Amino acid sequence: MKKNYHMLVVEDDPVSRQTLAMYLRKENHEVSEARDGEQMRRVFPKGDVDVVMLDINMPGKDGLSILRELPRQSEVGIIMVTSRKEDVDRIVALEFGADDYVTKPYNMREILPRAKNFARRVAALRLVRPDQPATTFDGWTLDAAHWALTDPAGNHVKLTRAEFELLATFVAHPGQVLTRDQLMNHVGRRGHETFDRTIDVLVRRIRRKIEADPSDPRLIVTVHGIGYVFQA
Repeated sequence: MKKNYHMLVVEDDPVSRQTLAMYLRKENHEVSEARDGEQMRRVFPKGDVDVVMLDINMPGKDGLSILRELPRQSEVGIIMVTSRKEDVDRIVALEFGADDYVTKPYNMREILPRAKNFARRVAALRLVRPDQPATTFDGWTLDAAHWALTDPAGNHVKLTRAEFELLATFVAHPGQVLTRDQLMNHVGRRGHETFDRTIDVLVRRIRRKIEADPSDPRLIVTVHGIGYVFQA
């Protein structure tokens, strides 16, 4: 697997953007820069972006608005970079499809392994064998080779990278109670600050997509005080 990745830094402050980009380039990664959402959208067609580092506080459309407009393609990691430290901002970012959340001021040595961690996962998923069998549950089909989820009626349901990894983890462990810490190890945050609400947010997003009644889930069931169990 490749060791050098394409990272996109979206930040309106030129000093912050160029400092981070320079550091990533020194680590031999390909780096693209964008000062706003419009420039960011022009970068994507130029090549495979592995990770986007997206600032929230930008003039015009802020990072959360840009995040909502991003194609819900799972084959890219999205790290929100912001000075906002309230839990509500972190939760909103995760709800909108972000994979991680880093607050300023951050240590370059911290953000680099986070970005590489997501990039490795993205690269690995792009190399999945096309003949890898799909998994079915309750009429649904989870196809890891094509990063696809199909509902019982045959309609494609879009998932973010984190949603797909978490659902795949549940599908691989039916009937097994999984703690939030165990689940965190499967969605790209191993070795970083654990934020339990991250898993709760992802579970809530997945339930809205696969449960007949998300308020009364039958597939992903909460085990109070412990975690969740997949009962398909």
